[in-house]
Amino acid sequence: MAESTSEDPVLPPLSAADFRLFNRLAEEMEFYHSMLRSTWDQVYAGTAPGSRLKPSQLISLGLRFCQHLEVHHDIEEAHWFPVLGRKMAGFQARGFAKEQHKEMHKGLERLVPYLTGCRSGDRELRREEVREIMDSFAQVLWSHLEDEVRELGAENMRKYWTKDEMRSFPF
Repeated sequence: MAESTSEDPVLPPLSAADFRLFNRLAEEMEFYHSMLRSTWDQVYAGTAPGSRLKPSQLISLGLRFCQHLEVHHDIEEAHWFPVLGRKMAGFQARGFAKEQHKEMHKGLERLVPYLTGCRSGDRELRREEVREIMDSFAQVLWSHLEDEVRELGAENMRKYWTKDEMRSFPF
């Protein structure tokens, strides 16, 4: 992530309209991240001992979360990161965003086959195992959801992009 240094220029306050313009991507990202957080919380709650979530519901919800996260990352990496990475190191090939994606996908590479095996009947669902897999990538997921929105926030974006560039983003 970009860190502020004493060499960063002091920028004038943003008007309300300019703040909305520079903050647009952060708000859009927060919208999607909120949905991911909500689904994660539902799945995680379903792994608790005594959860009333039926095994089939937990499996379906868990697989839906995995699919949504994978699609979200695919869109980011195909459309957002190439554009943002032109000026922002965090979105480049070795930037924080792609590195965090790689770490999250290690968890998904365990969770998807586990839940798929449960759905097909090849294995018995054990809620504590689902929770252990989720715990293995929870920290990087939650950090990523915050880090990405922070990077796309108005005060940071205006360090890299002009108003015209913000208006011309293809997303």
